[in-house]
Amino acid sequence: MKKLLLYAALLLTTSQSYASLKTDSVKQKYPVLVNIPGYVTLKCDFHLHTVFSDAHVWPTFRVREADRDGLDAISLTEHFDFEGFPEDLKRNGNRSYDIATEFAKNTNVLIIKGLEISPRVSPYHHNALFVQDPNKLKYDYMKTIHKQFVMKDNIERSTLMSPFLEVAKQGAFVFYNHPGYAWWDKKNRELFTEFHKELLDKKILGGVEVVNSGRYNVIGHEIAMKYNLTMMANSDEHFDISNSYKNIHRPMTLVLAKEKSVESIKEALLARRTIVFYNNTFIGRKSELEPFFKSAVTVSSEYKDRNEEKIVVVTLQNNTDVPYKLKLSSSKYMIEEYPMGRVTLNAKEQLKIIVKAVWDMPSELTVDCKVENIFTGVQEELSTSLALKPSPIKTN
Repeated sequence: MKKLLLYAALLLTTSQSYASLKTDSVKQKYPVLVNIPGYVTLKCDFHLHTVFSDAHVWPTFRVREADRDGLDAISLTEHFDFEGFPEDLKRNGNRSYDIATEFAKNTNVLIIKGLEISPRVSPYHHNALFVQDPNKLKYDYMKTIHKQFVMKDNIERSTLMSPFLEVAKQGAFVFYNHPGYAWWDKKNRELFTEFHKELLDKKILGGVEVVNSGRYNVIGHEIAMKYNLTMMANSDEHFDISNSYKNIHRPMTLVLAKEKSVESIKEALLARRTIVFYNNTFIGRKSELEPFFKSAVTVSSEYKDRNEEKIVVVTLQNNTDVPYKLKLSSSKYMIEEYPMGRVTLNAKEQLKIIVKAVWDMPSELTVDCKVENIFTGVQEELSTSLALKPSPIKTN
């Protein structure tokens, strides 16, 4: 009877959710982004749950959401140490992945096998991607995994380390989830502990979430910068994601991969070629962010004669669906009209600005540019320059 009730509830929820997918697809448009030279930009969400752990949707629904939202890859990272519906669903750490993979054959979404290791004591929650068999992990630190997280007392360090050693053996990429989660036991107040340092020394820990559930985590960002970890942005969604992000795109890890494949995604994560993307904001390292911005915003320029005054007309073209907030400046030239050089370049917009005081008409000039919604460090905006080579004044 309980199984029938669960299936009925799932059928109702799924029917309602599929209806929302149809209606939302009309009003929701996933953001168009750009590639950088040598790489393709893949939109990914590496932290999602279904009824096979503690969420409330079926795996196929996660694939439908991802396909609607224009994602290239997702991972259903079920808590391997928790069962939300033990009376109704037989425990099998591979089942969620298998269902999603079969359904994804009719979409453009790649499915990466993953899981979440979720003790409430250090080292806290971590996701493992590219695992081979979640069923081989041991959760001996748990007292019960049925419908609630209850840990044993006086757990030995080796018991907590066991699942990490197993996923490492399986060739997984491991990242630290949402440092500072409210439910954790943080008596020592340290969020990057000796346990994390051991995972780092063993080359098990490779990344950290800088954004989780649409929220920026400054601690995660600081950890990523200090320990040179791959930066991640994920939804950690447990319900219908369209209800969580009605007016903005879902958080994504942008992976700069050599091609669209599971193998290339893994290579890029190991090489730290990612960009955090949430709320029309980008976070990462300058080595990735600067070429990304220069592909997103292209620049052309030409000399004009305006009432015998020589000016440079600069055309800024936004090639993406994301607005950029720019602050332009120059120690040699003047930028007309825009107070303090502040320019908002809206999605797909083409905008012209005037550069003055170019009496000597140089063949090349540079305008300094700060991008206020691209961050290369904690509270550190992308600082770059626009190299202008104005075409000459046309004569009749």
